[in-house]
Amino acid sequence: MGKALDPALVVAEARLWIGTPYRHQASRIGAGADCLGVVRGVWRALIGPEPEPPPPYARDWAEGGDAGLMLEAARRWLIAAPDGAVEPGDVLLFRVARGDGPRHCGIATGPRAMVHAYDGHAVAETPIPEVWERRIVGRFRFSEAQTSPNPSPGTGEGRVGWLSG
Repeated sequence: MGKALDPALVVAEARLWIGTPYRHQASRIGAGADCLGVVRGVWRALIGPEPEPPPPYARDWAEGGDAGLMLEAARRWLIAAPDGAVEPGDVLLFRVARGDGPRHCGIATGPRAMVHAYDGHAVAETPIPEVWERRIVGRFRFSEAQTSPNPSPGTGEGRVGWLSG
């Protein structure tokens, strides 16, 4: 899938979102974003247009719905991070309940801090408490060169894109 983007660029872009109000399903810096909206916005700023729109999801999707969508999309559009500690620029996927798939995401700004959005709060850079560190179910990185995971056969064409789900 390519080489990972410079983590300093990812962190700098993520920090530009700090203070953006929480808005369910939104992804506009300064106007509104949810957790996925921040990651989508950083993608657009650093890579380009998204390859696919996120499917509609309920405001309470963290309590129900298909928890596998976010992980599937991350696997399609991002680079899986190698085993090890959280690093700046990592896209982190978190489960909410034991045994569940990811339902929250953020962008690591250090080994124990991230930029993320959650209901009732503006986008913020916060520590990653130990309880949330244990809930990480995926670590991914943005790629410098993005092409569709399923380009048209024989054309060599792909789409510029990112995580949606």
